Amino acid sequence: MRIGPPWSDSHTIRKEWMPDYALENAHGGRVAGVDEVGRGPLAGPVIAAAVMFLSGVPGALADRLDDSKKLKPKVRQQLYDVLHVTPGVLIGVAGASVAEIEHYNILRASWIAMQRAVGRLPQSPELVLVDGNAAPDFGCPAQCVVGGDAISLSISAASVVAKVVRDRLMTRLARRWPGYGWDRNAGYGTAIHRAALMADGVSPHHRAAFGTVRRIMQASVSPSSPQSAEQPSC
Repeated sequence: MRIGPPWSDSHTIRKEWMPDYALENAHGGRVAGVDEVGRGPLAGPVIAAAVMFLSGVPGALADRLDDSKKLKPKVRQQLYDVLHVTPGVLIGVAGASVAEIEHYNILRASWIAMQRAVGRLPQSPELVLVDGNAAPDFGCPAQCVVGGDAISLSISAASVVAKVVRDRLMTRLARRWPGYGWDRNAGYGTAIHRAALMADGVSPHHRAAFGTVRRIMQASVSPSSPQSAEQPSC
């Protein structure tokens, strides 16, 4: 169940510097922030994280947490480590596989990952703050916050956790499937990744149903190539 409209752009303008804990404090109960990483890449799963601060956000974290896309990898890793050792910080992480992305579509798969992440929190939230303008059913009230990873500290913490987990996963996959540059591009459609798709084809971890992947693979098979022109023998 969603409560209220998505957080307005006026708040985003007023909060142009750093996220804060205003939305969580306004509720007063157990509030989890949820964010996902990996909707846009051509390969790999989508990962979601849920973070809930039971006793507010320690100053050292509050002063450094931000939208994960704005943070350098070293800073994200440091924040990830601090979040995991800070008392009163509950974390749930989950994903949706490439097969689920193919079956449901990327939006539905992202929602599945979010639901699983919230379900893995050690305590159930009373409210879920979701980055974006739509949310799945969490079994409790949810509020959409457009640009939430730059507004809510809980959501920004979730964005950091999800980003670090997914980057680590793609780095591991890159060792088994070298050439695509996943350790550097995390599965996004960079020039190196596209060139490798043209040269080597798709791996089991590519989202074959994505239009970009299909177009690249179609372009890699020239109608005049020997294989496509070959006729079966009698």
